[in-house]
Amino acid sequence: MTNEKDKHPVQEHAGRVLNLTINGKKYEWHQQYITGAEVRKLGVIPKEDEIFLAVKKPWEDEPIPDEKQVNLARPEIEHFYSKDKDRKVMLIVNGRPRLWTERIISFEQLIVLAFESYDPSPNRVYTVTYDRGPHENPEGSMVKEDKVFVKDKMIFNVTCTDKS
Repeated sequence: MTNEKDKHPVQEHAGRVLNLTINGKKYEWHQQYITGAEVRKLGVIPKEDEIFLAVKKPWEDEPIPDEKQVNLARPEIEHFYSKDKDRKVMLIVNGRPRLWTERIISFEQLIVLAFESYDPSPNRVYTVTYDRGPHENPEGSMVKEDKVFVKDKMIFNVTCTDKS
């Protein structure tokens, strides 16, 4: 029986620097593989926080335990983020408080918080702006498929226009 490390020996990746992000901050790595424990150490992530690898829709973000290895030599930059298992923040969406437990929120999730459902029809146009966000994204606007980091009492304004 071989273990994961035997399948992927630690090696320099042809002298090339590989890039990754951890909680929105850019880092460089000189090996093809990085473990969850190495991501935790590099990003100074507390032991009690969970680590995830951001994955494009329609797939779910992948949990990365300390022993899991991730291949950084794939075509795109890998984006990791951490989440406090017991995290709860109050977001202000269209003037109403909304409890949120994740470190990141998507455009579509905000639409659901604001209007209880999301209609992807081309006749519906949603506009999302935000303010009082964390240092990664203190203020701005969002479009479909965007995600932003959140913090307690962050303000979101969400509108819907029907073009029909």
